[in-house]
Amino acid sequence: MVAAQFLSETRRRVPSIARLALLALLAGFAVACATGVGPRLSRTQPLRISEVAGHGDATRRASTRLVLNGLESSPPEQGLFDYERAIQIDPTNPYAYLALAAFEVQWGDLEQGVELLAQSELLLESEGLKSPRVEPHLIGLRGRSMLRGYDDVERRAGESWLDEARRMAPEVWGDGWLGVAELR
Repeated sequence: MVAAQFLSETRRRVPSIARLALLALLAGFAVACATGVGPRLSRTQPLRISEVAGHGDATRRASTRLVLNGLESSPPEQGLFDYERAIQIDPTNPYAYLALAAFEVQWGDLEQGVELLAQSELLLESEGLKSPRVEPHLIGLRGRSMLRGYDDVERRAGESWLDEARRMAPEVWGDGWLGVAELR
């Protein structure tokens, strides 16, 4: 119905050549949207730790493999040993701190989780690894930690952070949680 009205209006106001060009453009846009080939918004795919498992020296690779083992643990609490061991092996592995922070912020000791998140962010920055792909995780976990607080102002700020993470990576943060499968 709307399309018919649009065509009727364009017939009266737009010359036939321009009308054909406009229809071709709209048809191309419709096909692109239907097939998912269209231009993406300024979102990037959030980082998965498995993508960086082969990076760095042997110590970093071993540490990151332990992080991945921890992310595959079921129930999630069983991964704690692997995250802590990964940090012992490579105390500069930002991904080990990120995985442990995610667990603590969502399930464990909130204060410790916030400290681990800050450590992960510092290490990512110092190694030049802080990228738009890791930002949704940092922002979302910051928001999730604030939501666990009891202060209404902090909770509202937490919602704002989570909204930003949802905007950046809706496939990860759409439900307000960073699942191990989404980080793995």
